Amino acid sequence: MTSVTNPPNALTPFPFPDHTQLPESDGTFVFAERAGGKNWQEHPQSILLTDSITPILKQLNPEDEYCIGQDLGIYWRLTDPLEKGAEAPDWFYVPNVPFLINGQTRRSYVMWREFIAPLIVLEFVSGDGSEERDKTPLKGKFWIYEQVIRPPFYGIYEASKASLELYHLIERQYQVLPPNERGHYPIVALGVELGLWQGVYQNVELPWLRWWDLQGNLLLSGDERAEQESQRADRLAAQLRSLGVEPEA
Repeated sequence: MTSVTNPPNALTPFPFPDHTQLPESDGTFVFAERAGGKNWQEHPQSILLTDSITPILKQLNPEDEYCIGQDLGIYWRLTDPLEKGAEAPDWFYVPNVPFLINGQTRRSYVMWREFIAPLIVLEFVSGDGSEERDKTPLKGKFWIYEQVIRPPFYGIYEASKASLELYHLIERQYQVLPPNERGHYPIVALGVELGLWQGVYQNVELPWLRWWDLQGNLLLSGDERAEQESQRADRLAAQLRSLGVEPEA
């Protein structure tokens, strides 16, 4: 393979490759990066986060100009091999960018083509957490997020310890955010709070990572919203029957 060097100027994106020319998020580099193996919970956790916040994101982005990545590669420099120049967060959100590019679904998120950093990046710990807190220059996840990709919010979630750390980028350095009185972490730009919820999702009880609105109301998943509507309809039907009215009539 021809040697590839770092781009001399981040403001000159051509002829550097785009998302169609780089390894996909479901290719080898994701599995190599997770050498210790992936946590089975990561996939349902990502779905829960995306599903429950989608109504909020559609309000914030009425033209659907936003991107959510789940194990999607964020390319931040050119390397040989190419996949060494990417990080694949377990979950991230980028505002003001289209999900489709020229009618094609994104295969990766390429910083030298987009120039817009994710607003929030979340990592789900499957090992001892050292990888997610690694500050080694040019190699460690924490350093790459803090110094290069630079999302304003970076979260490290450890289900096994029922813990969440959320960092806020202030003057090019991540500062640990304190939780509010509800034990949640407000993200005002999104109009939500992030925190841990002990409960059952997909038949498993865990301290799941979840969203609340800024008033402390849990943002429900699609299934939870449907169940809530079903219970409301049942209560209404019971009230009508108590009045001698058959709901079907």
